[in-house]
Amino acid sequence: MKISSTFANLVLCAVGLLSVAHAQEARSLQKRSTSLLINPPGLPQLPTANAAKAASASAGLNLTDIQGDIVVGMTKKQETFTFFTIVDAPTFKSKLRSEILPLITNARQMLKNETQPDTLVNIAFSQNGLTTLGITDNLNDTAFKNGQLNNSQALGDPVGTPDWLPEFTAGNIHGVFLFASDTVDNVNATLETVTSALGASITQVYSLQAAVRPGNEAGHEHFGFLDGISNPAIQGFDDTPLPGQASVPAGEILLGEQNDNVIRPDWAKDGSFLVFRQLQQLVPEFNKYLTDNPIREPALTPEQGSELLGARMVGRWKSGAPVFLSPLVDNPALGANSSANNDFTYAAPNNASLCPFSAHIRKTRPRADLGAESKNTHHILRGGIPYGPEVTTAEASSNTSTIERGLAFVAYQSNIGAGFQFLQQTWANNPNFFVKGTTGFDPIIGANHGNPRWTEGNLDPTIPTRNFTIITDFIVSRGGEYFFSPSLSAIANKISV
Repeated sequence: MKISSTFANLVLCAVGLLSVAHAQEARSLQKRSTSLLINPPGLPQLPTANAAKAASASAGLNLTDIQGDIVVGMTKKQETFTFFTIVDAPTFKSKLRSEILPLITNARQMLKNETQPDTLVNIAFSQNGLTTLGITDNLNDTAFKNGQLNNSQALGDPVGTPDWLPEFTAGNIHGVFLFASDTVDNVNATLETVTSALGASITQVYSLQAAVRPGNEAGHEHFGFLDGISNPAIQGFDDTPLPGQASVPAGEILLGEQNDNVIRPDWAKDGSFLVFRQLQQLVPEFNKYLTDNPIREPALTPEQGSELLGARMVGRWKSGAPVFLSPLVDNPALGANSSANNDFTYAAPNNASLCPFSAHIRKTRPRADLGAESKNTHHILRGGIPYGPEVTTAEASSNTSTIERGLAFVAYQSNIGAGFQFLQQTWANNPNFFVKGTTGFDPIIGANHGNPRWTEGNLDPTIPTRNFTIITDFIVSRGGEYFFSPSLSAIANKISV
């Protein structure tokens, strides 16, 4: 860990400390009896408050200073992302300090129903937003500094970003508020409180409302797969990882902590880079592709062969069961068992018969393919949530999407280049990773600038050399931005002064 040091940044002003304390106290006074989070079987759970307290005390991690969404993961019920432009920086700073800081939710609050607020409130800033606020310190992250629009070609988006929403191409997004709760009414009431407090100091650029899918689909993205199973455990927050769950040093997610070996300003400690991507999912088209290209295993019906193809494209069945452990048919009991559904590697015999080299979960977390797990420093903590309605009968029958739906993708890391960008560019979009010439693109998130993608990697276990050409991008980037989610003390003592 390398942290630059100046006297001004080492000494927190008394007013700032009081503001943070007030923020934490105000939120802790609000009691709720039910969680604002979902708890689907199969996903890693947050540590208990006592376990996290012990882990953070041992590691010296200040959970009351870390924004809560960074550690929550993909378990929110309702969430709205509100993107804004700062038009009056002095007023915004004043209101941020006096009115908004007391509403910011910290990580410790998320661990018990009794300390969770009615609505989680977090805030993050783009590079343009920090510059507008007069903050010129270099956070030493090239992707963040340049912004996601300038990074779009490296991510595989089509040239000219024709699918991006204009709100993400205008260059005037300075920040984003994250509002999450168990009801839309709670979210809307808190959003109104925040926007009223800030008044004319900001203008809203764009807003995206998202929600967990209904019924048994809670925790599943729109293609139907349980999502978030492979989120890592952060050392100093969760020191009891599940079998097969990656345990990562806090510095891979939080700036200034262990294994963040980049020089940062002191005030940036315990912040995290937030990657936001609005990813449209073409569900009827995806389902039609599976129907048209089933794996013809003698023991399976055509419908089961299509289901098997989808599972091998993802690397998991819709239940969350990994194909590595359940290669031909789904095993819902395994998928729902968080102590077993991640308990595997791709160690010898290192072949693709059980899980294709091109499978989404193998591309984005290669496990033993690259040697010891401890050598993998390309981790992110995902906190996304589905948006848009369920597929209609008309869409399903016509195999055509007419209503937009998808994933509000959120990922936290201390280094965008080593985190999200690396996973997308170097692994998912690289047809030669993991095995040169016989792997192809990640069939789910792999992107080739809108051009056709090929994938092999033993996608069909009955015909290992079968090549699949995918003409349609089943996931379409609608745009996004890179943000910095600062600590509460940084908001008090740097950003709002």
